[in-house]
Amino acid sequence: MAHPVAPEAEHGFCPVYEAINILQEKWTLHIIRNLLSGPKGFNELSRAVGGCNPATLAQRVEKLEQLGIISKTVHSTMPPRTSYALTEAGQALQAVIEAIDRWGRQYLPEPAAK
Repeated sequence: MAHPVAPEAEHGFCPVYEAINILQEKWTLHIIRNLLSGPKGFNELSRAVGGCNPATLAQRVEKLEQLGIISKTVHSTMPPRTSYALTEAGQALQAVIEAIDRWGRQYLPEPAAK
């Protein structure tokens, strides 16, 4: 079965399509949301995100760094420590996350108590 042609293939760059491609990957918005409160080390970020295996977290963090959404700082301590923080582009996603939060609170039912 042939796939339909993506809109950007016919009309050039589509920022909505490209942004969704980046943000739809599992754990990406969780990582960004947890870094909104400030820089975190890898293990701290892993605990904050919860449920993401370390290999996947490392891959997502690396991709977000390549995209300029987060920055990585290696501290010269013994042992060396790495921390991750949002760049200006990453901080700008706070409005997106807040909009998703408002929508979810308004339109999604709360899970029933067990």
